[in-house]
Amino acid sequence: MNLKIAIQKSGRLNEDSLKILKEAGISVSNGLNQLKSSVTNFPMEIMYLRNSDIPQYLKDGVVDIAILGENLLFEKGNSIEILEKLNFSKCKVSIAVPKSFEYKNMADLEGKKIATSYPNTLQYYLDKNNVNAEIHQISGSVEIAPNIGLADAICDIVSSGSTLFKNNLKEVEVLFNSEAVLVVSPKISDEKKKILDKLRFRMQSVLKARQSKYILMNVPDEKLDNIIKILPGMRSPTVLPLAEKGWSSIHTVIEKNKFWEVIDELKQNGAEGLLVIPIEKMVL
Repeated sequence: MNLKIAIQKSGRLNEDSLKILKEAGISVSNGLNQLKSSVTNFPMEIMYLRNSDIPQYLKDGVVDIAILGENLLFEKGNSIEILEKLNFSKCKVSIAVPKSFEYKNMADLEGKKIATSYPNTLQYYLDKNNVNAEIHQISGSVEIAPNIGLADAICDIVSSGSTLFKNNLKEVEVLFNSEAVLVVSPKISDEKKKILDKLRFRMQSVLKARQSKYILMNVPDEKLDNIIKILPGMRSPTVLPLAEKGWSSIHTVIEKNKFWEVIDELKQNGAEGLLVIPIEKMVL
């Protein structure tokens, strides 16, 4: 029995999804233009699907789990459970208007035409803000709609903002922030849940490692207590005596987002010879 996972068939989300699976020890048989691929060392089958189709495949039980963006889940999959946030493929769903539009607040969109590929998401936000606007649903290059007179504003995914800039648009409202998530079908069997638990354990180990750094440093013994108080480690750091009397080596793990702040404080309190090592896996 194989666990069926759906991922986007092309693009950045496809690449990042395959990367985390491979880092979790899943050997994927790659091939060009495949609709599915086998896994040689884990009871799993990968299906490459059009992104917009994945929520319905999950609802119908055609696939057991999937990696997709929260933005798509909000638009099409409100009955689908999120198991893990994966911390990649981050973006925003935003409303943008031409730079010449003197925008103050949502009331300025009353009666306007808004082009989007996310009509349900946009309608929810409009209703929440008591705004009546005409939604023009299109696919493809939403950002050109104001330039060709099709709409007064757009609602679309924003990553770097470069596409908005190129089309003379400015972001005025952020509906929500999105990232890749691991989701599960409501029809998954109990037998496949056991396989899923093993996969989640592996993926959690990869995610924890990505968010952490392993550091080693040399510290004078008289400053050990102060240094240990600074470290936000897992439990307590490893302390080993050095060959040079009066010095010790400290080994610990710190979170990536606290890295530079902690390093600066360690140096100020006497730590020397700091060595930073990336972590491949972190099993807790």
